[in-house]
Amino acid sequence: MKAGFVQFEPLFGEVNKNIERAEMLIDGTDADLLVLPELFNTGYVFTAKGEVVDLSEEVPKGKTTQALCRMAKNNDVYIVAGIAEKSGDKYFNSAVIVSPQGYLGTYRKIHLFFEEKLWFNPGDGNFEVYDIGPYKFGVMICFDWIFPESMRVLSLKGAYVICHSANLVLPFCQDAMKTRCLENRVFAITANRTGTEARKGKSLTFTGKSQITGHTAEVLYQAAPDTDEVGIVDIDMTRAENKRLNEYNDIFEDRRTEFYKRLLQDLAE
Repeated sequence: MKAGFVQFEPLFGEVNKNIERAEMLIDGTDADLLVLPELFNTGYVFTAKGEVVDLSEEVPKGKTTQALCRMAKNNDVYIVAGIAEKSGDKYFNSAVIVSPQGYLGTYRKIHLFFEEKLWFNPGDGNFEVYDIGPYKFGVMICFDWIFPESMRVLSLKGAYVICHSANLVLPFCQDAMKTRCLENRVFAITANRTGTEARKGKSLTFTGKSQITGHTAEVLYQAAPDTDEVGIVDIDMTRAENKRLNEYNDIFEDRRTEFYKRLLQDLAE
């Protein structure tokens, strides 16, 4: 399966321009699955709740989801893309999943990072996997990476590849994804953005370096830190079926779940 990322620098508040930029980068690509950055349609550095209210869209009827469906159909590709979602009186940092046949689903970011907690509601759904032919892919967003449970749940649900929309500012994720993939024997596509976003005294610089990571911790492709780029790799997905490290160890069968109950308890318990 040909899978990859779309890396670019979204402009804050310029939804139409960001959609057009993404479409320009996607059109004509030869891929089965593409991942776009977190909040690709809005930009990231919000400074007031009113900005979130104005820029968030309902899914699937919002213009961004409809545009993604058009891109998916025109290029015969599955797309995972991060957007700001409105649902009733709640606002989520979400990822929309679309196929050549249309809208498939939405994942709402479970682990909010930094000031996201001021603007967004925490995700209220489960980690889900989606079928793409004979394979399944899972979805997570940015800071989810620092919690190993995120990728473990998706892998246990049968994901062969994890689609990871991101706006990374910390320098750790690209290296950490090697471990995440190794401990689950899956592939991952981290689609990061580039550039510096400075608004009303706040400034964040994003690290770029979008990355496709292999099931044995190898970096299959990494983008530059500051370029618009589409990176696509031909992945042998069947390799993610084998969870054996050697003739004695299987990373899923060897789990001792009776000793992991503390993971499901609150700190106060």
